[in-house]
Amino acid sequence: MESTPSTKAAAISKAHDSRVAVIGATGYGGLQTIRLLEGHPQLNVTYLGGERSAGKRWSELFPFLPIPDDPEVQSPDPDKIAELANYAVLSLPNGLACQLAPQLLRRNVRVVDLSADYRYRSLDQWNQVYVQEARVLNRNDEQLCREAVYGLPEWKGPEIAAAKLVAAPGCFPTASLLPLLPFLNQGLIENDGLIIDAKTGTSGGGRLAKEQFLLAEASDSIAPYGVVGHRHTSEIEQMASEVAGQPIQLQFTPHLVPMVRGLLATVYARLRDPGLTAEDCRTVLRAIYRHHPCVDVLPVGTYPATKWVKNTNKALLSVQVDNRTSRLVLMSAVDNLVKGQAGQAVQCLNLMAGLPPATGLPSLTFYP
Repeated sequence: MESTPSTKAAAISKAHDSRVAVIGATGYGGLQTIRLLEGHPQLNVTYLGGERSAGKRWSELFPFLPIPDDPEVQSPDPDKIAELANYAVLSLPNGLACQLAPQLLRRNVRVVDLSADYRYRSLDQWNQVYVQEARVLNRNDEQLCREAVYGLPEWKGPEIAAAKLVAAPGCFPTASLLPLLPFLNQGLIENDGLIIDAKTGTSGGGRLAKEQFLLAEASDSIAPYGVVGHRHTSEIEQMASEVAGQPIQLQFTPHLVPMVRGLLATVYARLRDPGLTAEDCRTVLRAIYRHHPCVDVLPVGTYPATKWVKNTNKALLSVQVDNRTSRLVLMSAVDNLVKGQAGQAVQCLNLMAGLPPATGLPSLTFYP
């Protein structure tokens, strides 16, 4: 059937509204975002921003990931971004996104921030957690901190859809919160004594050279870090407290393992009702996530592996109960660069654009 002028105008308008700027395009988060958007049926990359790579053609930097018309990476310019894009994904180091986001929001560009700059509802708390960044910044965007929506789509979907500013969670909080929140929400576990043991690949540290991520340092080894006071601890506690309806404190210990990508979190909690079985607890997870295509709940006795989610936007959850100790054991595997970062950003963009949340996102792993 031939298109009428009104349907053609609607199609043009829809295409116009699908334009995305990726700022910090050459880091791991930005690169993964571009890879996902290049295969997206409706969202289009129309601006590439970066400082160290400004002035270079994309093909000079990443010839293995061609982009139509081989765009030039530009130093971020809020006016230019607003001219060319309706959405912006900020894949920038902590302390930089908060300098750009307010300018974009004033120009009616909706923002998904992959850094931690807007994950806290309180600017004072951010200053306390991100001390080094706070020393060189004089932030006065308290109102934006309160308005930003925490970008965990399975728990904040309607708010994300309407948001102007989304603060995408870190990979550790994503993997930890997805299995934990249903049980806090239902009041099925004790609020104290929560323990999270998590292990991640080296890409979680970003693309800049750091000694601990050198092959000679990380290979054939596993090591804990940030054992007390890791930055993600308070971020996890903030969302957990919101869902539980009361303050939550927990123990969080991350570990670096010798793989490039992948994250496995194991969460320990004490059941209020020692009569609950693993099948009962699996039913809780399945009921919460039955309409969320990016989360799968495995059968009892099947435990997730990071390889099973590699290069996908899936979170694989599993549960077990130790009746001897009345302890609930929750397990979660994600790809830290996809569901833990860039894929989650695209999932948020989908909601903001009125699209199904899993649109354009990979769900089948590259196994083995």
